Amino acid sequence: MLNALDNLMLEKVADMHDIPKGAYNIRKNGEGIQKNTTENIDIITKKDRPGIDVIIKPNTKKESVYIPVIVTEQGITDVVYNTFEIGENADVEIIAGCGIHNSGDNKSQHDGIHEFFINKGAHIKYIEKHYGQGEGTGKKVLNPKTIIHAKENTTVELELIQIMGIDNTVRDTEIQLYDGAKLIITERLLTNIEQKAKSNITVELLGENSSAQIISRSVAQGKSEQTYYFDLIGKNKCRGHIQCDAIIMDDAVITSTPKISAHHSDAQLVHEAAIGKLESVQLIKLMSIGLTEKEAEDTILKGFLK
Repeated sequence: MLNALDNLMLEKVADMHDIPKGAYNIRKNGEGIQKNTTENIDIITKKDRPGIDVIIKPNTKKESVYIPVIVTEQGITDVVYNTFEIGENADVEIIAGCGIHNSGDNKSQHDGIHEFFINKGAHIKYIEKHYGQGEGTGKKVLNPKTIIHAKENTTVELELIQIMGIDNTVRDTEIQLYDGAKLIITERLLTNIEQKAKSNITVELLGENSSAQIISRSVAQGKSEQTYYFDLIGKNKCRGHIQCDAIIMDDAVITSTPKISAHHSDAQLVHEAAIGKLESVQLIKLMSIGLTEKEAEDTILKGFLK
């Protein structure tokens, strides 16, 4: 059964206010605790290693799958391998995410390896939120790896979000796009204190008329460190755009390396990167309508990361 803390964590990482209707798999402290399937979506527990196979039938429309993970005990190192088979012309939303509550002195860690096989004409929206809390000195560590094979004329939307409270994270994303495949990535990260975040995104545009848009927005506060590496590789007639914007505060450090490589004369690739501090004009404007400096600052940051 889920307790009050479990429900709070599920709300933070998956917007779950109750057990969802439809397909879901809830993992807690290294164990699958609740699961449901539907006529069009099957969830099968792996037998050879921890994780699940999510199988979505062709032509499945407007259905959702929830696969959140919560860790509420200290000293846990959880590794999970999830595989997704998306049938032709399906249109689904997949809500993942991991929340760690650690009030102890020992590290709690979750590593999730997700591999997607997206078949012709399918459309998926994949949302992954990470969140940490707890007053203990034990580290909260999350290391997600996402691998995507997007076949002909597919559309892939990724929302990769780190809300707060994660001490260390290495986020690896590897994507292959075939003929006519379209990719949109929106990444949003917040770090504070002495937290460290590293994000590596590699996209291969293999197919004719494939396209990719990567938008990364981050805020680094305190003495935190953020490192970004984006690699966009055009191997056919294709279009790609990387946009990295970051706000740096206090004594934080941000390093952003956007890279584009064209291996075809009709590959059109663009990258942009900007790191800066909060605009004083915006702060003054909000403070002039009655907000304190802290309230004005929080308003700007929330808008930036939205």
